[in-house]
Amino acid sequence: MAVRLGGFAATLLLIAVATIAGLLIAPRWGSGPVALLYIPPVLAAALLSGFWPAFATAALSALAYNFFFTAPYGTLIIHSPADIVTVTVLFLVAAVTSRLAASLREQSRRADAHAARNATIAGLARRLLSCADETAIAEVAASELARLFGAHTVVVMGGKTPTIAAIAPTGAALGPNDLAAATLCIESALVTGRGIGRVDLTDWQFHPVIAGEAVLAAAGLAHADGSPPVDEQQQILLANLLDQIALALERARLEREARDVAGLRERDRLRSALLTAIGEDVKPRLHSIAAAARAIRRAGGGIDPSLSATVATEAAQLDRYVDRLVDLNPGDTREPLVIGPLAIDLHNRVVRRDGTDVHLTPKEYAVLAELAKHAGRVLTHTHLLRAVWGPAQQEQIDYLRVAIRSLRLKLEHEPQRPEFILNEPAVGYRLAAP
Repeated sequence: MAVRLGGFAATLLLIAVATIAGLLIAPRWGSGPVALLYIPPVLAAALLSGFWPAFATAALSALAYNFFFTAPYGTLIIHSPADIVTVTVLFLVAAVTSRLAASLREQSRRADAHAARNATIAGLARRLLSCADETAIAEVAASELARLFGAHTVVVMGGKTPTIAAIAPTGAALGPNDLAAATLCIESALVTGRGIGRVDLTDWQFHPVIAGEAVLAAAGLAHADGSPPVDEQQQILLANLLDQIALALERARLEREARDVAGLRERDRLRSALLTAIGEDVKPRLHSIAAAARAIRRAGGGIDPSLSATVATEAAQLDRYVDRLVDLNPGDTREPLVIGPLAIDLHNRVVRRDGTDVHLTPKEYAVLAELAKHAGRVLTHTHLLRAVWGPAQQEQIDYLRVAIRSLRLKLEHEPQRPEFILNEPAVGYRLAAP
């Protein structure tokens, strides 16, 4: 009110100044130019106070011009038709000018309000970006909303049993009715509480924090005097701020899930490495035990054949146990290894070329599987022989060459120029990397 009275007084002063200036120049140049002196007061009123004060200024300017500068002077009566036209045109020009100037003022005010709102949203977004988890986000959100709206603020998370994640100021508290309103807000995704028909028996007004179709939290605001905490003009700002809070909470949730997945992958990787190490370390020893048992049984020497048979059987059983344990590896072996037209599925023990199953003997498959487990790496002759035929046959390179030749005939388009199973002279073989 004081601002409006000050603006009205300023416009009256400008009208008085224009009238005095007109009285000074009218004797020399006539009253025609005087009408233009009343336009600046109208513009000033429109820019300072808005349309209606400017419209009143236009009317007062027309009356002042009529009173001081049209015959008979000192009255509001007009005798000359020319003066009637002048006063009417002055009023219309002043009214239109006041409307245009008031529109510019309103646009400027809206632009300033929009810029201030964007700055507020950007400031909150910057603070939320520095938060690492949901608790920190809730604390920043509560403090910022309390500062911006001058109200007590609380952020509640959870479903049927919501919990207070943050509250500002720290002395504020929620009663049973307040928690009931917060629960209804989260479950229904609607505004509840003070000033709203739903659960009005509380001083708090709760607004849902929504990301997509999920309600992540509820933000509650309350004034100490019990009045509605958010007026109609602040609804847009609050909605934009809640959107930023929702984005931050969703980001924190996704980051937490990503960390959990990364932890699971790391544990799977370690378990995969452990299982592989167990398989590579234990299987050769089991093969040695089985080979020794067979040698003892062939040699005889007064040893009960059933004992050596038992040792060989148990070694074979342990070998199968190790194979099953390695098959539990959740790593890459569950996904087929694809090298051009060749697909090797170690988990299902299936080999395809150009989409057609390729039949392999057990030894051929064992050689190919060992190469596939170390695709892109050179495996020595000794390594392959120990892994497939056992330590007793690690010097029988011809066994390996026969198996490799057969694999190339079945898998390669041109066995003489192999693309998949490559030879490293005097070292071993490697399977081309995917």
